[in-house]
Amino acid sequence: MSRNKPPDPPPQLAESNVLPSEQTETAPQDFTASARAELVNELKETADKLARDEATVGDLKILSRALRELRYAFKVFAPYRKQRKVTVFGSARTPPSHPAFQGSLEFGKAMAGHGWMVVTGAGNGIMEGAHVGAGQEMSMGVNIMLPFEQMPNPVISADAKLVHLKYFFTRKLLLVKEVHGVAAFPGGFGTMDELFEILTLVQTGKRDLMPIVCVDEPGGTYWSHWDRFIREQFLDRGLISPEDTSLYRVTDNVEEAVQEVLDFYRVYNSMRYVRGKLILRLHVEPSDAFVERLNDEFSGMLESGRIEKSPAHRFESDDAHLIELPRLSMQFDRKNVGRLRQMVDLINREVGTT
Repeated sequence: MSRNKPPDPPPQLAESNVLPSEQTETAPQDFTASARAELVNELKETADKLARDEATVGDLKILSRALRELRYAFKVFAPYRKQRKVTVFGSARTPPSHPAFQGSLEFGKAMAGHGWMVVTGAGNGIMEGAHVGAGQEMSMGVNIMLPFEQMPNPVISADAKLVHLKYFFTRKLLLVKEVHGVAAFPGGFGTMDELFEILTLVQTGKRDLMPIVCVDEPGGTYWSHWDRFIREQFLDRGLISPEDTSLYRVTDNVEEAVQEVLDFYRVYNSMRYVRGKLILRLHVEPSDAFVERLNDEFSGMLESGRIEKSPAHRFESDDAHLIELPRLSMQFDRKNVGRLRQMVDLINREVGTT
């Protein structure tokens, strides 16, 4: 991959939400001052109910701290909501001399070169490598405060795009909610926890589809052994569906990992539910013949009806920057997410190639 290639212009992307599938009944308007005021009043009412419930001091401390952390973090991320971002996971214990560290550095540099920001847990090891590659301007950090091991790395430690958090659950929310892709390098319990949570969110429809790529060092076996475990212990026992293995990719090549993330948005832009219908926003309109092919191959994941081209729904007016994009709509059954991913992959491979 050329190091001197200029960044690609960022595509128009929808703002990420950790629970995008629950946007079903969004009002046909932007979040106006009155709408914001109503939601703030709901928060105040909830706080009042806590007082009436005589919630314990310990419970109130957790809620208060979590709310303050999220409010501040949302404020930090807000200016970059429509900027493409990829989260990088991996061990804080990986030394700079390790091939996996070098791989994270190359990945961060390549993604920043394509106009993507790199988000990490802000620690050392793999996280620092990704930030070194991306550079301070294209880095964001979500640091967890621990009594050991986790100090912000030098790239992000003094940057305004660094958020410090006490709770893992608020940190993990941000590492999923605010990004458009995930790259996982070898790591310990924390890396496994983060990766499995993201896979669970995507598999259950609690998070929009996004590229999830597991990146090993050249010739490494960390992720190939993990993938074998998934297939032998999960798939062979019937604990996941065969299509669920399409939700992630395993590679020991950084360039392949970068391309996996970029290619996911080659034609596909974003998804949204509107009154029970799944809407896929695309950068290129598919032909009528291709839509027929989609119906032939993927009708099994529909509750009813067909996959059809559709205009923007009035309830999508709060995504005004996406109104002109072509769309496909369908009554998705909300269960076969692996098949949905396979359909998106087919769209990305074949739409607009002729």
